[in-house]
Formats: sequence, C-alpha cells, structure tokens
Amino acid sequence: MSTFDIVRNTQPKETFRVASIMGKFDLESNNIKERFTGNIDLSDSWQVGLIVGKSGSGKTTIAKELFADNYIVNYQYTHETILDDMPKECTVEQISKAFNSVGFSSPPSWLKSYEMLSNGEKMRCDLARATLEPQSLFVFDEFTSVVDRNVAQIGSYAIQKAVRKTKKQFIAVTCHYDVEEWLQPDWTYNTDTMTFTHNQKKNRPKIKLEIYRSKDKTIWRMFARHHYLNHTHNNAASVYIALVNGQIAGFYSVLPFPHPTKKNTYRAHRFVILPDYQGAGIGMIFQNEIAKHYDETLNKTFILTTSHPAIVHALQTDPKWRMTRLGRAAKTGRTGMKNKTSNNRITVAFQYVRNKQTS
Repeated sequence: MSTFDIVRNTQPKETFRVASIMGKFDLESNNIKERFTGNIDLSDSWQVGLIVGKSGSGKTTIAKELFADNYIVNYQYTHETILDDMPKECTVEQISKAFNSVGFSSPPSWLKSYEMLSNGEKMRCDLARATLEPQSLFVFDEFTSVVDRNVAQIGSYAIQKAVRKTKKQFIAVTCHYDVEEWLQPDWTYNTDTMTFTHNQKKNRPKIKLEIYRSKDKTIWRMFARHHYLNHTHNNAASVYIALVNGQIAGFYSVLPFPHPTKKNTYRAHRFVILPDYQGAGIGMIFQNEIAKHYDETLNKTFILTTSHPAIVHALQTDPKWRMTRLGRAAKTGRTGMKNKTSNNRITVAFQYVRNKQTS
C-alpha cells in the first residue's frame, strides 16, 4: 500500500431548506467535494499503527477506504454476559487470556452484559474480542474518544502490549494526540499534514505511582465489586491505597498470618486494581512495594495465596517471588460448611524472597 487519492462527492437534492441555505450564504453549488491524497508506506513487519488528526481531517474516510474489510464499527453484543458474546469456537481459557492480555482482568465484570460495562471496560472488551476474531488486522475508529485521558493513556499501553503478544495487526484511529507515546505505534499517519512516519521504539512515559496507608477501611467499598473472589473484607487488616497520577487506582490489605509455627508472618488479604488501570504493570509494582515494606522495613515474612491466572503468571515470572504451594482450596467456615467461593478452586501460594537465599 502506498499512494492514495480519495475523492468524495455529495450533491443533495435542492429542497427548500437546501436552497435557503445556498441563498443565505451565497453558495454557488450544492455539490460538495472532498479530496484526500497521501502516502502510507507499510512494511510487512509492523503490528501497531496510528492514524491521528483533528476532526474533519479525513481520518475515518481514509481508514474506511484503505482498510474497508478490517474496519470495526460496532460488534454485536446480545447475550447476558460478554463471555457468551465472544466467538463460539473460543474456549473459556482463551477468552480469559484475551481479557487479561488487554488489562481487562476483573472476572466479576466478565459476567456482566456489555451495556453494564464502563466506557473503559467496553473499549478493552472490544479489543479483546478483536484478538479472538479470525481477522489478522483490525482497525478501531474513535479510539479512546469516550474515556478519561488518564485512562486512555494507560489503556493504550496495555492494548499495544497485548497486540504485540499475538500475530495480529492493529490500527487506532483517533483525534487524541496524547495516546501516541503510550500506544507506541510502529508507524503514524497524521491527517492534519498528510504525512507518514516510521517510528523508532521508545520507552513509555513514566507513571506517577504513590502509595499510602489508609485508616479509612470503608474505601474498600470502591473496590469490592471488582474483586475476583468475594466482596468481604476483614476490618482488622492494614489498608494501602495506590494513586496513579493523583487518581485512586489500587487497593491492598494485609493481615497477620495466624500459624503456630510461622511467627512474624503476614499475608495479603485483598488486592484490587481498578479496571481502568489494569494492564500497564501497576499491580505488580504496587504489590512488590507492599511486600518489600514488610520484608525489608518491618523484617516480616510476606506471603500470599491466589487463584487469579494473571496474578499467578506475573508472580511465576518475577524472581522476587517463590511458589511454595499448588493445590485446591477447601476452606470451611465457622459452621464447618465448605465455602462455595473456595471449594475445589486451584490456588497457588507464594512467598516474597527479595532478600533471602533461594534454592
């Protein structure tokens, strides 16, 4: 694909209203013509592209003309859960992996209908679905247009990471210039100047992450519905909050580990990153800082148990953590009845070993 010359002609019928406007503004003709010419020189090795420019500069026209078969307008969502809206040939494991890969790692939201999702979740859901569809190239118009700019930037970084882990190609079409350094496209076409640029790989902008201890335990209510297991929280737990660029993004709470032989041990109780901030590595930075604080500053052993696939994968690939147990949970409550949220669920236990010898 190289040079293009796109011409659009519109000539509406000369109705009373059309004639009135033509007369009022002294228009000589009701024939409206738009022309867009340029050059998009694509190699075979790219994965992420960006078409960006002001409204009315021809972004959508060019994208539709050049990538008509891959231009995504609106997916149809008709089921009660987005899980059942994903391609029928995909397994639950494949769908879960796709959701997690684009930073949509909140299983409770997977059980919602599309209409119940936030704008940020809808964007990630659409992109996860695109990675599951058979097409090798997908083009998204109005990319990040309906989300907060802070969310748009974090989401752009998460999405490009997900695409680069596949063999897919993705083109974002947007009027928002701020996503470029986060999306890290292999090429950019600017419709303001009709110029094409091959981009060099750059580091993403730094994320300002602040962590503080909170005495307000009620803040859990903001995060409870996003926790993958249940909504309960032990008020005896110490609570920590993560801010991303000044906005509340994460929750972490810690409890002493009640064990007769393991003294001075603390465990993770609840850990949530809000959906809009998932996929950019914020969760692991937050978790490691909490574990480091207990290990190095307080001289305590820090452990956690989880069944969340994304968290398990992240910890398995991080040398600061050592897996200590793999099994199935079968917790019992005060009544002796098995907890339905834990029964037969595969769980993995880890210990933070940053300053300890590992074998």
